[in-house]
Amino acid sequence: MHPSFQGVIGVAQQDITPPPGIYSRNWGASAYDMAEGIHQPLTLTCIRFQQEDGKKPLILIGADLGWWKNSEDEWALRRQLLEAFNLEPSQLMFCLSHTHAGPGICSDDAANPGGHLIKGYLDHILERSIRAISESLTSAKKATLTWHYGKCDLATNRDLPQPEKNRVVVGFNPDKAADDTLLVGRITDEEDNIFATIVNYACHPTTLAWENRLISPDYIGSMRELVQQQTNAPCLFLQGASGELAPAEQYSGQTGLAETHGRRLGHAVLSTLEAMLPPGRQLSFRNVVESGAPLAIWARSAFPPNTTLRAQRLDVHLPLKSLPTLSEIEAQWAQCNDRVMKERFGRQRGIIKAVGDGETSAIGCWIWQLGDSFLIGQPNEAYSQFQLDLRRHLAPYAVGVINVANGHIGYLAPEVLYDENIYGVWQSPFAQGALELLINETKRVAQEMMNPANVI
Repeated sequence: MHPSFQGVIGVAQQDITPPPGIYSRNWGASAYDMAEGIHQPLTLTCIRFQQEDGKKPLILIGADLGWWKNSEDEWALRRQLLEAFNLEPSQLMFCLSHTHAGPGICSDDAANPGGHLIKGYLDHILERSIRAISESLTSAKKATLTWHYGKCDLATNRDLPQPEKNRVVVGFNPDKAADDTLLVGRITDEEDNIFATIVNYACHPTTLAWENRLISPDYIGSMRELVQQQTNAPCLFLQGASGELAPAEQYSGQTGLAETHGRRLGHAVLSTLEAMLPPGRQLSFRNVVESGAPLAIWARSAFPPNTTLRAQRLDVHLPLKSLPTLSEIEAQWAQCNDRVMKERFGRQRGIIKAVGDGETSAIGCWIWQLGDSFLIGQPNEAYSQFQLDLRRHLAPYAVGVINVANGHIGYLAPEVLYDENIYGVWQSPFAQGALELLINETKRVAQEMMNPANVI
């Protein structure tokens, strides 16, 4: 049986392509600051889930944007959406694809070349988000969301040991396996017509790097283009727990490589869609036919899709490392003239502003139960252990795990890596064991949510 949810679902899509010339320096190694043009349009897709008309909705938004450097910018956007539609914090997930070829979305960068366009662009994202949520209400209809797991080998492990320098660098490691799981959701109306798809896949969009001078959704753009052409329906992408996952071939200035990567994922999505049975159908054992061998006959049969819809936001108090104070980092940033180090100090400043100066920091985690599935979002760049453990624990439910949802702070690496000189550890403000704590708390709350008393 395919995990399913049946209710009232609405879909809308908006173009959020920024103006050329906006500040878009996402790489410390980059020699330029402003985008010179557009490779492919950036898209914002909204899906609205309700048990039935009049019930409180869950609003899922996926946007072709990189990451929030300033938590105040993220909260300003999300707060206005919550207020505009009278939503509780648990009812909205605003998820970024994590493209590294996107525009600046940090108001602190206003003084940089092209930074004068950032405020207007943030206002544009807000306006398009409001429009998408409103249109998802008018397009809502009775529908069925059906999930199926597939595979795609685009993602590879990117923690490569460099023993001669006693460090781990960020790049293709052919000796270590990577999570290649793909989760595809298909939304169909009462006539079984597809009117939206959801793609949850864990792979850093780092194909295009410091030599690229164009705004791009990276591989997500060509994936979405292919899937939408074949289904004639909007496609929403959700970045999975990709902390250590990326394409083997990356850090390029060639947009054609990003397009190739996107088609690889797109064809895997289409293959997964082909493997699905019609909504509300499952294979059931019927009988045995005696032939040269005893043949087991399975046939399609109907089942009622699950109509459960539950949502919860929890704060997980994750332990912090001993961190420099905000004033110390700001002083180092102000005195630094090296472009690479200044970029690092700037990012660290945003992280410290987000987590505070205590021993722990309350990190939000959003857990939605949609029928026989869970969507679990959190703001950090968790390693794939997050999704692997949750899938095992919550099976046979389908589990979609989302990085860079409702904010962005830092990496969450497994505790066994904290003895390594590795980017995912030294970049992070979180202390050893933080990922495991988040996993255990998420498991606990997901189990509690199966109590009908938690229905919204």
